[in-house]
Amino acid sequence: MLTKLSPNRFKNREQGQTLTEFAMVLPLLALLLFGVIQFGIVFHQYVTLTDSVRAGGRQGAVSRDLADPTAAVVDRVRGSAADLDPSQLGISVTSTWQRGEDVTVTATYPYDISLLGVVVKSGNLTASTTERVE
Repeated sequence: MLTKLSPNRFKNREQGQTLTEFAMVLPLLALLLFGVIQFGIVFHQYVTLTDSVRAGGRQGAVSRDLADPTAAVVDRVRGSAADLDPSQLGISVTSTWQRGEDVTVTATYPYDISLLGVVVKSGNLTASTTERVE
């Protein structure tokens, strides 16, 4: 005589399958999430650096008549880069400060991308802008 098989009989065998698959995929998802977060932090640093260099370039364009225009530009860059560590911010200003000449402001800032405590990539972010002295 044939016995009728219950569909619940097979369901009980597969209850742990979802948990096992999730446990296998979780480290990869966590690594991906932390990578996206680290990339976002570095991108934010780059945007802040670029914006501060532009502000410094604009300051340099209108600071020709100041006693120390280079210091004014450096102060503006540091003030605009409030989210960055000022001790690690490298700023250079190049100009003759003559009307119609160029003022070039360049800044560098170190970055590192670390995943789970391991540094995957590191280097320096660099931003530069050139403005005409008014």
